[in-house]
Amino acid sequence: MTSLAPTGDTRDLSFLLDHTSHVLRTRMTAALAEIGLTPRMHCVLVHAQEEERTQIQLAEIGDMDKTTMVVTMDALEKAGYAERRPSATDRRARIVAVTETGAKIAERSQEIVNRVHGEALEALPEDEREMLLRALNRLANGHLAKPVDSPRPARRARERQR
Repeated sequence: MTSLAPTGDTRDLSFLLDHTSHVLRTRMTAALAEIGLTPRMHCVLVHAQEEERTQIQLAEIGDMDKTTMVVTMDALEKAGYAERRPSATDRRARIVAVTETGAKIAERSQEIVNRVHGEALEALPEDEREMLLRALNRLANGHLAKPVDSPRPARRARERQR
């Protein structure tokens, strides 16, 4: 009988990408928790500062469903980091505005994100770091840019709630 499981010398790309992504997310989550943020909160703050964006636009950027986005925004508002305001360009739309305090915490959180990413890349020899980033960018913007339709869609990995 032939085994379909990967052998020791077979590169299991799915496992490698899943595992390293999961571990990086856990490190990022732990590091941002030190300043009271989640990765989603960081994502919303950083992208809301770039330009006027609605909750729906920020949810798309952060790959969040509507409920998760609302919960994230509620937490940001409660902390005083962001608020929902009418859009300057479309009176029917409400945008996410980052407060002065939110901008300061976003700056700190970006430093943490940069540090965590830097630590991950430092685990590689210097000459392999750029090569890895170029290869992943090529996959993310090329062959693996968009999910394919499937009768049974693959579920995205989710963080386990404690």
